[in-house]
Amino acid sequence: MNLSDITLPVAVLGGGPVGLAAAAHLIERGMTPLIFEAADSVAGNLASYEQVRLFSPWQYNVDRAARKLLEAAGWHMPPADDLPTAGELRQRYLEPLAKLPQFAEHLKLGHRVTEVARLGFDKVKTRGREQAPFVIRTHTRQGEREYFVSAVLDATGTWSHPNPLGANGLPAQGEQQFADRIDYGMPDITGRERQRYAGKRVLVVGAGHSAAGTLLALAQLADEAPGTVIVWAIRGNSPAKTFGGGEADGLPARGQVGLRLQALHRAGRLEIHTNFLIRSITEVDGQLRIVGENVAGDARFIDGIDRIVASTGARPDLAITRELRVRHDPWLESTDALAPLIDPNEHSCGTVRPHGHRELAHPEIGYYAVGAKSYGRAPNFLMATGYEQVRSVVAALAGDLKAADDVQLELPETGVCNTRPPEADSASGCCGGPAPQGTDACCVDDAAAKAAGAAGCGCPAPAALPKPSCCA
Repeated sequence: MNLSDITLPVAVLGGGPVGLAAAAHLIERGMTPLIFEAADSVAGNLASYEQVRLFSPWQYNVDRAARKLLEAAGWHMPPADDLPTAGELRQRYLEPLAKLPQFAEHLKLGHRVTEVARLGFDKVKTRGREQAPFVIRTHTRQGEREYFVSAVLDATGTWSHPNPLGANGLPAQGEQQFADRIDYGMPDITGRERQRYAGKRVLVVGAGHSAAGTLLALAQLADEAPGTVIVWAIRGNSPAKTFGGGEADGLPARGQVGLRLQALHRAGRLEIHTNFLIRSITEVDGQLRIVGENVAGDARFIDGIDRIVASTGARPDLAITRELRVRHDPWLESTDALAPLIDPNEHSCGTVRPHGHRELAHPEIGYYAVGAKSYGRAPNFLMATGYEQVRSVVAALAGDLKAADDVQLELPETGVCNTRPPEADSASGCCGGPAPQGTDACCVDDAAAKAAGAAGCGCPAPAALPKPSCCA
């Protein structure tokens, strides 16, 4: 096949918020997107937790180029400060966007991308590689399909590939055997799936925002359905990280979730197991026994569990790009150059230094992982980050390097960091004292120091940091 004289579209893998934003920027630049979405409607992942109210208001959730196209068709932006549910984001923004003629004719629903390669080139062959089109292979109800494109923006995310329960990154022994009693992500506990949980003893595993939201939903259910018992297991030695920054959080709704969860804890409504590293799941008298790794020679168990919610994060699907020359961070599985900015071992401010096409590029010219997939296993990705990523990448594809390099990214802080040693008090460790070396995470207690022009928790003095990553 001779494709040298054909102007090929740019593939966008994933029809969620970041994928559709990428398509909007391609359209704005006069390029043709070809959008692949595995579900039968756009933003299929959002549909799985449509009941969840987002932390970020509309002002952070609507991409600039997408908004311009929508408003030209008569669409009206919802109030900027309102908090949509995932379902409302899909229905009021993403579905109208996908129905625009510029999108609809290039949208491939029910197309799950299974492989991406170069036409006529396996991973080993080099000479002439950059001139070869990409091949996108998809699975559909009608069988396999192949498409040829000039570049690839991979916005497939991570949500559909949840991490297992095992603390070593592998499924816990018995996890597959008892899969019918385990849910991943954020099930609709007070709605569609209420009967699974009402009156049951439920274990939630995880320390992130999904776990917090699930615990609050279970607390509401416990108020309505007597006998509902909430058990919470985390791998760390304190739930403080999940409680978050409270009123110091730049997203008030996110801060309120932590405060509400902390109130449940103080009221004794949460049975918390800290330092609990799950090894296996067995059955005792019809209920689940969760077996933890031995601590100081003592076996640990959580007994009498009826159902488990695994809120243990997610990971990217790296298999689809096996035949491309991609470079990932060895432990985060993020785009390699992005890893130092987002490594949760160092910081978890919720903000990240501005980054664009240069940090997102791979050795395979023309391929970019964007959105949550670019973060790999690192948490705290916000849609606004993905919108600026695709704006920069599309500008680079259009040859406008000045615009591509002019990356502007301002995100609300969480008001908390996770680099504080567990034993640290107000005079040592992260907050209120010397910062751990090598971190740029911020802490609430350092606000006064930074305001006075002094160095805050791991952050240089304001004058030395013209483009702060998380210091305010």
